[in-house]
Amino acid sequence: MCFDRNPTICLVIIPQPKRWHHWFSMNIEMIRYTHLVDIYMRFMKSHSCYDIVPTSSKLVVFDTGLQVKKAFFALVANGVRAAPLWDSERQCFVGMLTITDFIIILHRYYKSPLVQIYELEDHKLETWREVYLQETFKPLVNISPESSIFDAVYSLIKNKIHRLPVIDPVTGNPLYILTHKRILKFLQLFVREMPKPAFMKQTLGELGIGTYKNIAFIHPDTPIIKALQIFVERRVSALPVVDVSGKVVDIYSKFDVINLAAEKTYNNLDITVTQALRHRWQYFEGVMQCHKLDTLETIVDRIVKAEVHRLVVVDDRSAIEGIVSLSDILQALVLSPAGIDAQHS
Repeated sequence: MCFDRNPTICLVIIPQPKRWHHWFSMNIEMIRYTHLVDIYMRFMKSHSCYDIVPTSSKLVVFDTGLQVKKAFFALVANGVRAAPLWDSERQCFVGMLTITDFIIILHRYYKSPLVQIYELEDHKLETWREVYLQETFKPLVNISPESSIFDAVYSLIKNKIHRLPVIDPVTGNPLYILTHKRILKFLQLFVREMPKPAFMKQTLGELGIGTYKNIAFIHPDTPIIKALQIFVERRVSALPVVDVSGKVVDIYSKFDVINLAAEKTYNNLDITVTQALRHRWQYFEGVMQCHKLDTLETIVDRIVKAEVHRLVVVDDRSAIEGIVSLSDILQALVLSPAGIDAQHS
């Protein structure tokens, strides 16, 4: 590792030899004649996390002695959404820094545009963790590269996390950060080679996939600080923006919040969501939508091609009906056919 006792940002470019291409066809033959209903589960169990790690990947690691503000600026500068945290005193990884931490800090300490957020400007990561966790430190949830992708799916959903570090148990070095999106994209690469289970032709409504009750949403004139409050209290990753007629006109995600750090505008959270979204620094194609009558096969294709984390379920008037997340989809494809409900276990 590159860590010493000085606060550090470590950028690691990790080359990974790949090994699954030459024996993928063998695995397909192995599962071809099994029950189709659990074919995706068996596919995930027959591949390790190592197989899904890119040939070359960039990983940003922060020492807990780093200032909070510098850490979030480094996330922006490196174009990443999360980073493992290294404790030099204990010589181990102790957690992850994510955009959720940025949201919690802003929500907890923001007073007004005239009052500086001292806790963001001057606190170190280790100080923030001590204040936030208040002695309820939990071990970092991680996975070995030799563990199956099925185990990774189960861990992500059961622990209600969006990022799972792959850590070498021998060296202790992080290799990659697994996400729902990466796993689903990997599966989609080989779906055409596999027999298709009947449930892929069933609709969202028939399968009951997604959330349809008590949907968290905001309006175009909702202040950013209110949106942050909803993120914290409801533990959701995105908020559909709904106009007075009930039509979905935009979506404000946790990732959009990091723009506040990129633009250094986090000292004024009284502006509206509409004002904040004008400063998106990634091209926005519009809200990705679906309908209850769409099949699961259609949903998977749409969410993978769009490279988004959720689809908004709307009716014929584009009024919001529900949300379908990557977690919902992986639960339906991989765990539910085996009778496993990690979302509510």
